Amino acid sequence: MTGEKDKGWLAIAGLGPGDEALVTPEVTAALAGATDVIGYIPYVARIAAREGLTLHPSDNRVELDRAALALDLAAQGRRVVVVSSGDPGVFAMASAVFEALEAGPSRWRTLDIRVLPGITAMLAASARAGAPLGHDFCAINLSDNLKPWAMIEKRLRLAVEADFALALYNPRSKARPEGFARALALLKELCGDDRPMLFARAVTTPQEDLRIVPLGKAHDEMADMRTTVIVGSSRTRIIERAAGPILYTPRSVAEVAS
Repeated sequence: MTGEKDKGWLAIAGLGPGDEALVTPEVTAALAGATDVIGYIPYVARIAAREGLTLHPSDNRVELDRAALALDLAAQGRRVVVVSSGDPGVFAMASAVFEALEAGPSRWRTLDIRVLPGITAMLAASARAGAPLGHDFCAINLSDNLKPWAMIEKRLRLAVEADFALALYNPRSKARPEGFARALALLKELCGDDRPMLFARAVTTPQEDLRIVPLGKAHDEMADMRTTVIVGSSRTRIIERAAGPILYTPRSVAEVAS
């Protein structure tokens, strides 16, 4: 981060999917200069304690409170890093911070604020399996905490109609296990049973588990909140080999009649 030592700043940083080797040097440098780290409990737990650093872990349903705290501390001259897993701009804290900034006092708008990108779960999962996101794709958050289920269903329908590969985040929580079952039923109705699916749990951590199955054999208990699900497009292919299958979507598409 730039600026005088006694001037506060705010970095919104992505810690990547789990492996410390995948944290960017830019994020590492920001953490080394921080006086405060703010974030969801398991993400803050990834940050080593040291003299001069205050850790502020909080629950996952207080994003706006967390963002306001970060902005207030930076306005007091603190050097603050708000941490998310993956990339902070993908279903994470960057939007929450800017929501709080827009609604907050005008003095916050003069702060030095930067978003530091990270490797997302969908990109890490895709890389582990091959290249299922190798052509056009979209990402959809299946949680209905902040949007109605009707919108999720509409977006799934339109994405399948457009023949995108799909990266599905937050598929199945303990509080709302029925949502992913509904999404699977809809996908089977729209795509049939043969579309390849990747279930990638805890990618790049010691608990990593990858499974490639046809859509017809997928069931809701194959996913939890640590799982990223990738659904192939109609053109996604599997290369079978002794070392394990490769899942990929070709870069080219034949001309489609209008």
